[in-house]
Amino acid sequence: MNEISLVFPHQLFEENPIINNRKVLLIEDPLFFGDTLYPASFHKKKIIFQRASLKNYEALLNQKKIKTEYLNYVDIKGEPAYLEKFLKRSKIDIIHFIDPVDFILEKRLNKLSVKKQIYSTPNFLCSKNYLEEYFSNKKTYFLNKFYIDERKRLGLLIDNSGNPLGGKWNLDQENRKSISNKIIIPNVKSYNKNKFIEEAINYTNSNFSQNPGSPYEFWFPTNHADAKSWFENFLITRFYNYGDYQDAILKNEHFLFHSLLSPLINNGLLNPNYVVERSIEFALSNNIPINSLEGFIRQIIGWREFIRGVYILDGVKQRNSNFFDNQNKIPKSFYDGTTGIEPIDITIKKLLDTSYNHHIERLMILSNFMLLCEFHPTEVYKWFMEMYIDSYDWVMVPNVYGMGQFADGGLMSTKPYISSSNYIKKMSDYKSGEWTKIWDALFWRFIFKHKDYFSKNMRTVFMAKSLERMDHDKLSNHIKTAEKFLNTLT
Repeated sequence: MNEISLVFPHQLFEENPIINNRKVLLIEDPLFFGDTLYPASFHKKKIIFQRASLKNYEALLNQKKIKTEYLNYVDIKGEPAYLEKFLKRSKIDIIHFIDPVDFILEKRLNKLSVKKQIYSTPNFLCSKNYLEEYFSNKKTYFLNKFYIDERKRLGLLIDNSGNPLGGKWNLDQENRKSISNKIIIPNVKSYNKNKFIEEAINYTNSNFSQNPGSPYEFWFPTNHADAKSWFENFLITRFYNYGDYQDAILKNEHFLFHSLLSPLINNGLLNPNYVVERSIEFALSNNIPINSLEGFIRQIIGWREFIRGVYILDGVKQRNSNFFDNQNKIPKSFYDGTTGIEPIDITIKKLLDTSYNHHIERLMILSNFMLLCEFHPTEVYKWFMEMYIDSYDWVMVPNVYGMGQFADGGLMSTKPYISSSNYIKKMSDYKSGEWTKIWDALFWRFIFKHKDYFSKNMRTVFMAKSLERMDHDKLSNHIKTAEKFLNTLT
């Protein structure tokens, strides 16, 4: 029997269950580079990251004397049927692959006319079966309960009496400090001196010249050793202040004290179990504040695993939902940062530079404003998938349709994440200006348009009551300002 193992761009595991003496096929699959059925124009840095990391992985396998073959995207030309053609041409009888955690890719693999051996992914702490059993018969999903149950199951940050270190299971309330310009922000270590990165930049410039984003000043690691070094750099230089300033925003800073580990964990260069164990070991040995340690661990064992669980059980339902019936298309100005709204434009320009924003910039600036602009949730999903270096289907379906756009009507969150300009000013160094008038106008127009919903939700009823108390002329002016902006948005 002629057998082969398949490796996709998000499966670059150091300990890989399908790597043995079999030949390995490394694939620049169209879903990650640009698909004919699901077209997307990915950020140049995401293309570079995937290409350089996959080529690095190929070199690692070759060093171990493992035979490999590499399918370039430019040879596949975005054609979904490329793999069936390759398998027939190569006379392959059996393929071995890891669960891709991607509905479309999984469906395509299952349709292939060869025998299949599927392996569990080592990219998560919870098995698929465990998540399906844990969330079975749930009508809604609650992160905090899941997170606490995971802490107990894994025995993490718990004292001898079974109580949480720090006195609370969740210290999120301590992680909401705004940040002063006087705080010294450490530099992020760069990993751009690499032949694979240089080749990937040339490849991207030659084949993806029209894609958004800058290909230059590439920071991210593209192999296991550099990924671990990058992680250590975070622990040493940024971990201490991570908790206090987790939600803070500075308009001229890209990374603040964030770890930037999501691209490296999501594509397999870092193992989440290793990240958890090493971060706890470092924190306990270096007097890292408990709110920093707990806040960081919560993202790995709580949010990340939770999002995958929601995706597995209700991702299809989410991507077909549109609770507020939003229909607007995302205009060109959201791809080049020329909307005229200062926080939006600065955040987009940072994104074009790095292919990265931290979670509050994503949720409370970009996604917040997109919801107020009534963009169709699938438009928002496509935009986030295209623009972010850490984007994958399992990540963005729950985060966009559920958390960001409330398209699922509350399947995984108890209220829409929208705000007036006050929240942005409170958590950042943005000052009032013309943008605040437009932002607040959009906010109150949205509350007015959906006042029945907001008045019936206990967590948002205060917004509806504030609307009721608002002077009629003031509300009318808000609506006119908002609709003028929406009508001129290009």
